[in-house]
Amino acid sequence: MTASAAVSVRGIATGAIPRTGGGAGHRVRRVLLSIARPISIFVPVFFLGTFFTFLLGALSGRSPAALQLGDAATPEAVAALNQQFGLDRPFFVQYADWLGQLFRGSFGNSWANGVPVATLLGDRAVVSLSVAGLALVIGVIFGFLFGVLAAQFHTRWIDRAITTGTTVFSVLPPFVVGIALIAVFAVGLRWLPAVGFVPIQLGFWPWFSHLILPAVALSFDTVSDVARQLRTGLVSAYRENYVTGAQVRGLGPQRIFFGHVLRNGVGPALSVLGLKFPALLGGAVLIESIFGLSGYGTFAAQSAVTGDVPSVQAVLVISIVLVVVFNLIVNVAHNRLIPSASRGV
Repeated sequence: MTASAAVSVRGIATGAIPRTGGGAGHRVRRVLLSIARPISIFVPVFFLGTFFTFLLGALSGRSPAALQLGDAATPEAVAALNQQFGLDRPFFVQYADWLGQLFRGSFGNSWANGVPVATLLGDRAVVSLSVAGLALVIGVIFGFLFGVLAAQFHTRWIDRAITTGTTVFSVLPPFVVGIALIAVFAVGLRWLPAVGFVPIQLGFWPWFSHLILPAVALSFDTVSDVARQLRTGLVSAYRENYVTGAQVRGLGPQRIFFGHVLRNGVGPALSVLGLKFPALLGGAVLIESIFGLSGYGTFAAQSAVTGDVPSVQAVLVISIVLVVVFNLIVNVAHNRLIPSASRGV
């Protein structure tokens, strides 16, 4: 057997591209490129997102005078208040000043009461991120568990049961699941509280017990999509030539699964996670209302109703940053975990 043929056999057996040299410097370059490429995409997304967020606020026609002075305000008083908030300057000057404040960690002052928006959002962001973060963890853990089980028992009754169950989960609205969970576990069994939030500083169990029901209600769609996408990716990976090559070489089932199948089949599940995080943040608005949580979703809805533009803009910017950062992490993980994603880097 020639040297090139031997390299090809090893590539089929391992599912990876043969290394062409370069040593540590080549690996460092690949790591840096795998991080730099997603960043080069998401930085423009961030600036476009913030620009349109500010533009929508300007086009809304709202002003602090409507909130603080009422309908009986004189033109002189309205002009003075607009000057105080810098609304009498050109649009791009206002945007540049607002963007500079963002980079300094400031969202300006609320039009409703003059309090810094960052202060108003502080505790509320903790509530929303706790619910969405726990829902994401539940979705990843159970989604991967169900997806792996369905792939391992492909075409058997376990696979059919998981596929049917996740399909049902995917069509259940979070607010319906939330009401059902309250009726069963809070009202019926009295195991968990129905409403409210307790900071983690007061104890892990009080914090966790108030979050588990809203997080579970919010996680159903994530569990179902991750499980179905992971099952599809793993089943497809099992049919590849490199798995056959690994079996011919005598590798055990566990080593084949963790070393070859999982790495090459996890791609669809990682991709869907990037889409699910924004949905979790958006779905938290209804969930917060049902479970009496004062998160920034509820805060955004109240600010939109009252016309407090700086508060609404702050919520949108936080959402943009969270979505961009999470998708950046998913893209980097995708490039580093999946052999085929790093080809050509």
